[in-house]
Amino acid sequence: MRDYDEVSAFLGEWGRFQRLVFFLLSASIIPNGFNGLSIVFLAGTPEHRCAVPRGANLSGEWRNASIPLELRDGRAAPSRCRRYRLAALANFSALGLRPGADVELGALEQERCLDGWEYSRDVYRSTIVSEWNLVCDDDWKGPFSTSLFFVGVLFGSFISGQLSDKFGRKNILFVTMGMQTGFSFVQVFCTSWEMFSVLFVLVGMGQISNYVAAFVLGTEILGKSVRILFCTLGVCIFYAFGYMLLPLFAYFLRDWRTLLLALTLPGLLCVPLWWVIPESPRWLISQGRFQEAEAIIRKAAKMNGVTAPDVILDPIELQDLNSQKQQAHNILDLVKTQNIRTITIMSVILWMIISVGYFGLSLDTPNLHGDIYVNCFLSAVIEVPAYIIAWLLLRNFPRRYSMAAALFLGGCVLLFIQLVPAHIRVLSILLVMIGKFGITSAFSMVYVYTAELYPTVVRNMGVGASSMASRLGSILSPYFVYLGAYDRFLPYILMGSLTVLSGILTLFLPESYGMPLPDTTEQMLTVKGLKYRPAPNNTRVSRNEEENPVILKSTAF
Repeated sequence: MRDYDEVSAFLGEWGRFQRLVFFLLSASIIPNGFNGLSIVFLAGTPEHRCAVPRGANLSGEWRNASIPLELRDGRAAPSRCRRYRLAALANFSALGLRPGADVELGALEQERCLDGWEYSRDVYRSTIVSEWNLVCDDDWKGPFSTSLFFVGVLFGSFISGQLSDKFGRKNILFVTMGMQTGFSFVQVFCTSWEMFSVLFVLVGMGQISNYVAAFVLGTEILGKSVRILFCTLGVCIFYAFGYMLLPLFAYFLRDWRTLLLALTLPGLLCVPLWWVIPESPRWLISQGRFQEAEAIIRKAAKMNGVTAPDVILDPIELQDLNSQKQQAHNILDLVKTQNIRTITIMSVILWMIISVGYFGLSLDTPNLHGDIYVNCFLSAVIEVPAYIIAWLLLRNFPRRYSMAAALFLGGCVLLFIQLVPAHIRVLSILLVMIGKFGITSAFSMVYVYTAELYPTVVRNMGVGASSMASRLGSILSPYFVYLGAYDRFLPYILMGSLTVLSGILTLFLPESYGMPLPDTTEQMLTVKGLKYRPAPNNTRVSRNEEENPVILKSTAF
């Protein structure tokens, strides 16, 4: 009984067909890079202060003194959310009294910004924050919009696998790209924060769904050796390239509606790819559509300049392969034995903490010292060497120590930030970027490591459950950044401490480097210090299932 890899082996690993699929699918990820973190600029918070109406009967001197000072970052700055009560100031102004000389300002009654706010335009021309006044009592709405985007990502990651299994990888890829582009375009014309946030959930669903579909489609079409390169470098580096384009767009387009429109339009460039990117032959075979699968393989052979055999797919053989019954498995199998239960709990914690660190540092770039656009660009650029280092570590070094080293590096430098003197701002930014480097490397490696720990029969469910935990971490990450409004170093202390703890946790996971992938729960590697209890006999799978495991089904990455 031959599997698909044996059937298509005559195509070779890196012909023109494979190169085309590799680069086009990787390129389709570019919009995800700048759309996924566009909220950094769309919801940027400009410097602001309470507005004083032009009709207020105040002298110029009293108008300039109408905003109390507060201590911020060790310096006195105008309050963002309070002003002196205007009725009292108008009386003092009418009496000819002078602020500070005749009237002690510190003793005056204060009030909220009853007439709105004045926003600085030095960095942003407009954002959703300045348009809908998401400041002071409503400052929670900015990070909540970000969390809602990641809620959409959570829902999308949950349903995208099932949709692509039912309707095809290619169909879901392009439908969800259209969904992301279409709802982003509608967001340009939003008239309220509520409308923007609801649409942002749908954009998040489309964003992760097309990412998963492209990931799975490339994995199923490409050969074994190229598949690893596609998963670890192709998709990730093109995502980072899209992330690099974000601050470039934002620098020249400082109005949030214009910026969002510019970030949406590149999605239209993916439309012609419909006629170039093929459907997954593996999926077509699984649906019994052998003629369509064979046509794609013959077209690939022609493109690669190789001669296809007269019979590529034997319908009888493949029908037998598809009709083989596999033992049913469900999510409870992830907690069935003590060993797999421990690995599942540790993986869920690990993924959630790494996600909090990655997205927390990415979303925190506006709060760093210096130019926000430069800082965002540096945050994107640092991902490229992080992905390359992760790939090299996966190829040559043990998983456990590689992951732990990356996490210790990322966590420790974040903890050191609070010790940097205030006047050495460049060092603070450098430490943040090193922290982002370590956490990004760990994020890239954790996909492969987790997949190697779980047996074939529940591998997709294991990685999917871990990925769900990652989405929960991304939903929480905006509020880690939000804590910076109360203490500038608090987000770094929390993220650094959690990252170091996750590095320690990694050391207790089993080492999978150089080990054969387990097919059943009995073959799983055991957690260090844990006595292994064999699973019941009914967890075994058939001999044929062990020899021909399903290489990859859609899962929530």
